[in-house]
Amino acid sequence: MTRTDPFALTLTLLGGVVLILIIAPLAGMFFETPLSMLFKTAREEEVIRSITLTLLTSLGATIFFSIFAIPLAYLLARKKFTGKRIVSGIIDLPVVIPHTAAGIAVLGFVSRDTWLGKMADSLGFDFVGSPVGIALAMSFVSIPFLINAARDGFSSVPVRLEQAAYNLGASPVRMFFTISLPLAWRHILSGFILMFARGLSEFGAVVIVAYHPMITPVMIYERFTAFGLKYAQPLAVLFILVCLVFFLILRMLTRENGNNGNFKFRKNK
Repeated sequence: MTRTDPFALTLTLLGGVVLILIIAPLAGMFFETPLSMLFKTAREEEVIRSITLTLLTSLGATIFFSIFAIPLAYLLARKKFTGKRIVSGIIDLPVVIPHTAAGIAVLGFVSRDTWLGKMADSLGFDFVGSPVGIALAMSFVSIPFLINAARDGFSSVPVRLEQAAYNLGASPVRMFFTISLPLAWRHILSGFILMFARGLSEFGAVVIVAYHPMITPVMIYERFTAFGLKYAQPLAVLFILVCLVFFLILRMLTRENGNNGNFKFRKNK
């Protein structure tokens, strides 16, 4: 197709509508927010604590649950077992259910009346209204992104490479950490970023489990309902800027480094 091709022009125009739909609201919000209000919001201790809490809980939840999500993704990519499709459907379930329903589900699992809540109470803390509860709510709605990305990464690794490692005497553990994991790492890191980003943006599930301490999406909503758009808008712009900085840093980590995907394996003597 050439630039003057009517079909190509039609595709460009249709795609442009989508870009406008995404860019226009964000651009309008940025241009309507005075820099003085943005700097004033950035200096508020309450805002700093909220943004820090949001970043740390989402990052901590992503790191912790990746320990369990990555092995599950490998099983789904490599093993055949009864009920595999059911397991895949269960993993995707948090993506399709309403966020408030997700919050109620998490709350019903960690409230003080449940066995998990009672166990936490015996240890001197409570999931409800705590950073741990926030992390659980974030993880519930975001972990499918990491599992699915990691599964695609492991599926893209040629089976013959793993079989070659077995033939050379490698154990399953050594094969996983020297071949499968390094070759699927870019997919896993992309899933890590998606899970982290999804956790940052979560509101519905978190607000039911823990209104306080207040993460930034909840604070934006509170300021909007209490004081209106003009008061909530600077915080929204500031949080978007902070998220963009973190995403750019994480994306830079996924750039090709020349040795990506290369590995060495020696036959056991």
